[in-house]
Amino acid sequence: MAIQRMDNVGIVVDDMDAAVAFFEELGLELEGRAEVEGRFADQCTGLDGVHCEIAMMRTPDGHSRLELAKYRSPEAIDPGARRRPHNILGTHRVMYAVDDLEDTVARLRPHGAELVGEIARFEDSYLLCYLYGPAGIIIGLAEELH
Repeated sequence: MAIQRMDNVGIVVDDMDAAVAFFEELGLELEGRAEVEGRFADQCTGLDGVHCEIAMMRTPDGHSRLELAKYRSPEAIDPGARRRPHNILGTHRVMYAVDDLEDTVARLRPHGAELVGEIARFEDSYLLCYLYGPAGIIIGLAEELH
């Protein structure tokens, strides 16, 4: 039996409204927000007393989702530095294809986005960059050159 699809990528954030605004500016659509708690949440996460707010964000093509979670209890654990380098084991990043990379970066800067390095050109194929988004997560952007 094979998997059917990748359903979503989950990211824990400390400011849900700011994270939703960031990803809406990127072009994702808010599918819905909900409160999650109870025995099933405890069982699934291996934590006790889970109560969190989630927001499900959907890409415009409808094929990919990003689940944002803000824990009310137990309190989220801050791992320290949020501007960690890209090569740390277990580092999460989400890559998005965009129409205009430089415009996208400019629109995200007011929402706290900072480039990890710089915008790079891969041959005559792509413009690529990584940037820090909400809660220090790394977002990758790729613009296909035609």
